[in-house]
Amino acid sequence: MGTPRATALGAEIVGTFVLVYSVFSATDAKRSARDSHVPILAPLPIGFAVFLVHLALIPITGCSINPARSLGAAVIYNRKHAWDDQWIFWVGPLSGAALAALYHQVVIRAIPFKSR
Repeated sequence: MGTPRATALGAEIVGTFVLVYSVFSATDAKRSARDSHVPILAPLPIGFAVFLVHLALIPITGCSINPARSLGAAVIYNRKHAWDDQWIFWVGPLSGAALAALYHQVVIRAIPFKSR
C-alpha cells in the first residue's frame, strides 16, 4: 500500500463510520414510527453510502470497510506483503463501527422523540 499507515487507518475508520451510521439511521425504530415509508426505502441510503465510501476509499486503501473481505484476499494471495498492513483493515472498520454505534446511542438516540 502506498498510502501512509495513519492515513489509511483514518480513512478506514471514517469510511466504516459513514456506512454503519447510515445503516443505524436508515433502520432506526424511532424514525420508522414517524415515517412509515422508511422501512421500504432503507436499502437505498445504505447502498448509496456503500457506493460513496467505495468511491472515496478505493484510491486510498482499496476500501475494505469489512475485515472479512481483507482477510479472504490475504489468505488467497498469501504473500508476506499481503499481511503487512492487515491490522489496518481490522482496527479501522472495528473502530469506525464502534464509534458509529456510540455516536448513534449517545447523541442521536438521546434526542427526545416528538410525535406529530
